Amino acid sequence: MSILLLGGTSDIAGEIATLTCHGEDVVLAARRPEAAQGLAEDLRQRGATSVHVLSFDAQVLDTHRELVKKTQELAGEISLAVVAFGILGDQERAETDETHAVEIATVDYTAQVSMLTVLADELRSQTAPAAIVAFSSIAGWRARRANYVYGSTKAGLDAFCQGLADSLHGTHVRLIIARPGFVIGSMTTGMKPAPMSVYPRDVAAAVVSAYTSKKRSTTLWIPGRLRVLAWIMRMVPRPVWRKMPR
Repeated sequence: MSILLLGGTSDIAGEIATLTCHGEDVVLAARRPEAAQGLAEDLRQRGATSVHVLSFDAQVLDTHRELVKKTQELAGEISLAVVAFGILGDQERAETDETHAVEIATVDYTAQVSMLTVLADELRSQTAPAAIVAFSSIAGWRARRANYVYGSTKAGLDAFCQGLADSLHGTHVRLIIARPGFVIGSMTTGMKPAPMSVYPRDVAAAVVSAYTSKKRSTTLWIPGRLRVLAWIMRMVPRPVWRKMPR
């Protein structure tokens, strides 16, 4: 059995890998494979049976199934697949540059839908139980003026994942949907943390706990009390909401 990390340079994916790699074959798929070499070596030292680093560009959709099949050939059936690639993008630029807006939408929604569909299909054909991890966000709960392009992709992805989880019910494949708040990491460097911010290790710990529990598909608010904030967000009047920061 193997672990596949799609977005091998992601802070959260790296933390998940360190918590699950011991005794496992790991495949890191990254747009910049050279940037994942440090993590690969760390995982070997932590007891991974083997670590393979593959080149992967999420925007090239017709390579998604090929990459999953290559993982199965290199490391065997997949027990855990983590879809952790994504970009935050530049909201201000996206409002006038349609190419950038589409880039955000492609990486954070279209490519995710493609890869999740491939994974669900391929893992259903395996013989052993498997889990897929997808990342939604509080940003998709109610789109804000300050980051509505990114937020809209997370809203769409969350809806897709809820349906996908239902479609997997009764199979040996389950979907873990993580809805973290603001994550303090490399993607948000220089940005002011929001209330109930978390670190990549916090998100990873929650995901791995759900994975090792071997329960059915689930949706995780990270931290759990973020659920209350989400309810409040829906109640804020629109004239006030449009002035809310990222």
